[in-house]
Amino acid sequence: MGVMNEPAAPPPRIEGHGTPAADWLSWGGLDELPTTTAAELVPPGRRAVIVAPHPDDEVLACGGLLQQLHAQRTRTVLLAVTNGAASHPGSTLLTPTDLARLRPRETEAALAALGLSGTAAPQVLRAHLDDGRVQAGLEQLHNLLLQLLRPDDVVFVTWRQDGHPDHEACGLAASLAARACRATLVEMPVWGWHWAAPGDGRVPWQRARRLELGADQLQRKRRAVACFQTQLQEDPSTGQAAVLGPHVLARLLRPYEIYFA
Repeated sequence: MGVMNEPAAPPPRIEGHGTPAADWLSWGGLDELPTTTAAELVPPGRRAVIVAPHPDDEVLACGGLLQQLHAQRTRTVLLAVTNGAASHPGSTLLTPTDLARLRPRETEAALAALGLSGTAAPQVLRAHLDDGRVQAGLEQLHNLLLQLLRPDDVVFVTWRQDGHPDHEACGLAASLAARACRATLVEMPVWGWHWAAPGDGRVPWQRARRLELGADQLQRKRRAVACFQTQLQEDPSTGQAAVLGPHVLARLLRPYEIYFA
């Protein structure tokens, strides 16, 4: 896959438009990754726990997997760590109070768009930590996970080196709790696709697995992402571009998902 052996020195930065989706597509390395299935990631009888730093991370990172787990009737818990209230700093159109109300509703609509209903629908828990300050609440999140996790759970969380401080803090708390509870940890890159480059030595390609999505599953994932309207629109009150611009979605709405198992 042409993976570099030595890590690059600069820390990841989320700025600009990042690595174009076309660069990832033309690389070919993602096509060479070992494939996996929902049943391999979460074997029968085990529970899946999804740790989402913000509303939308659960769909962007693993919206396809959630559908496949639902189809095999896997018990699933979604832990929403924050309500995403800090996504529009300084906005007069979407204040923190507005966002704290709207973004959890967007998650509810997105889960419905994925077709996650009935007895196998995810159980949604909310930690209500401060958006942008999960690191400050790391001990609280860790303790919550210690109470939640059981041996043999499979914990899906944003990657510990994803480049976003909340994503990394969630990954750290989940990794420590999973180890203590004898649960299995699976990490999910979200913003890593932005700052990393094909073959980047900072990415744990040796642990990467590719989960294929059917055409219907990808379409439902796209419809679910469309539910996060607060993140898809520009903010004229501040001049802020959409948080989930087309360049971001192009990297995340592919016919497969990548997991670091």
